[in-house]
Amino acid sequence: MADLERELKELIVSSLNLEDIAPEDIDSGEPLFEKGLGLDSIDGLELGMAIRKKYGLKVQGSKEEIRAIFETVSSIARYLAEQKSH
Repeated sequence: MADLERELKELIVSSLNLEDIAPEDIDSGEPLFEKGLGLDSIDGLELGMAIRKKYGLKVQGSKEEIRAIFETVSSIARYLAEQKSH
């Protein structure tokens, strides 16, 4: 899971062009939106597209489910691991 979280952090930094943030600066349990990393809804859409491109998975669910999946790097990693096991 640690490798997947590291990959996700690198994906977040590269796909969102976060020039002043290094992947290792992102805490896996830190909120990605609003407080925490401070991403917005546009960033969320771009991140979703990057995940789909890299992992071949489209994140689906209700608005609340998607919000929960994208809450932290750890929650995204858990979702991806669950989807890969199906």
